[in-house]
Amino acid sequence: MSDLQPITPREAVRLYLADREMELSEKSRENHRYRLDSWIEFCNDREIDNMNDVTGRTVHEYRVWRQSGESDKYESVSKATLKGNLATLRVFFEFCASIDAVESGLRERVRVPTLSSEEAAREEKLSEENAEAALQYLEKFRYASREHTILTLLWHTGIRLGTLRSFDVGDLDVDDRCLDVRHQPDEGTPLKNGKAAERSIALGEYEVELLQDYIEQNRPDVTDEYGREPMFASTQGRLSESPIRLTVYRWTQPCRWADCPHGEDPKTCEFRNREEMSSCPSSISPHGVRRGAITKHLRDGTPEEVVSDRMNSSREVIDQHYDERSEREKMRHRRDLIQDL
Repeated sequence: MSDLQPITPREAVRLYLADREMELSEKSRENHRYRLDSWIEFCNDREIDNMNDVTGRTVHEYRVWRQSGESDKYESVSKATLKGNLATLRVFFEFCASIDAVESGLRERVRVPTLSSEEAAREEKLSEENAEAALQYLEKFRYASREHTILTLLWHTGIRLGTLRSFDVGDLDVDDRCLDVRHQPDEGTPLKNGKAAERSIALGEYEVELLQDYIEQNRPDVTDEYGREPMFASTQGRLSESPIRLTVYRWTQPCRWADCPHGEDPKTCEFRNREEMSSCPSSISPHGVRRGAITKHLRDGTPEEVVSDRMNSSREVIDQHYDERSEREKMRHRRDLIQDL
């Protein structure tokens, strides 16, 4: 401890944000500032005026304090939000160690929680901003690739992962601009809601052209064990859920097209590894893409009954689990519909 140089938490945060100014986008800096403001508030609450005094126990106390909302200024947070806060704190501590403000290795004492699939499904949602950024990047640098086509279709239609992998080449109707969804459990492609999930999903001109280009240029010319031509395939046949899920995790990481919002170096970040992508605080699962797509449709004014039919989900389930609009947004939408009558 004798080699450390005294510095207040507020000053350490100021230096950190100044150091990252050229690396992070304005939005990322604001996210870091907001998360680290809670660290400053915690230190004030515990009368910690020197970063030299921060230990592993202090980090644990902050984690409990932040999660439970032991402050008049900060309410309790979800596990997913806590994960983002602690990921930023970990990078902040690495910077502090580099300026002799805290012990080297304090970063490793920040335990970032891992979300279960159920917790991730409840919390995560691909934002419209990140969806557009990811798709713009893929269109420019990986047009009509399997990854580009998968993410475009999931975002545009809001379908489930199982529905996506069930498509055959013949399910695309170019003239009518739609995809036919079929329940075929005896051939390895069941749908969650069985026969009731069968329907035709309308596509835009762009999505139809993209699918055509993907099929002609990048889809492997293979059949599955039932003699069907799977839309999304590898040289071995129809894709399983795992590579589709991995594709979504990879291409919803913001560092693929912009700055890492957590201040990590993509060259050394553990979350870039195949086995750890799902643990990245910013990566989104296929269900999170579905949740974001449904929210976008609703915010764009698509009637709830249309969203319900298109996404094959009841209005009650959509309202309870997917609709992220505020009550004020819902009111404005109802008012617009009434005025249009």
